[in-house]
Amino acid sequence: MLRKLILSIITSVFVNANTLKIDDKISTFSLPNQFDKIHTVTSDTSIIIVTFEKESTNLVNDFLSSKNSDFLDLNNAIFINDISCVPSVVVKMFTIPKLRDYKYDILLIYKENSKKFLEEENKITVYLLEKGFVKDVRYISTKYELEKVFKWPFLIYKPLKYL
Repeated sequence: MLRKLILSIITSVFVNANTLKIDDKISTFSLPNQFDKIHTVTSDTSIIIVTFEKESTNLVNDFLSSKNSDFLDLNNAIFINDISCVPSVVVKMFTIPKLRDYKYDILLIYKENSKKFLEEENKITVYLLEKGFVKDVRYISTKYELEKVFKWPFLIYKPLKYL
């Protein structure tokens, strides 16, 4: 009961935050993972991967499943899945049990109308951060593009097509 109360408070604070754009400073926020453990995102984070649809989530999961379980941690990255548009019954019965099979943390957005992250249809949103500031926002749709994000983090100012 207390866990649900804390989770709802954290989620409501998160949902009411402004959309992250280039040159914005990320504020510290917390989200639950697929095991209901609360994770706090701080300015130490370098890469934020956000998915909004099943296909893009599957693409990221395929990519991350081929890596070591500490891949995200070693790259100061987090993976966030917005499941707010999925009916709660489906989330509880199917989505969460499937996500628990993965060896890395997937932070979850449960609340509808969450507008903290920019979204493009059928794309993965990737935020590249430096010292807590958003330096670039990319919309990607392939594993190749996702791989490039992790291979060339020092080139965050160059457009993805030049990598």
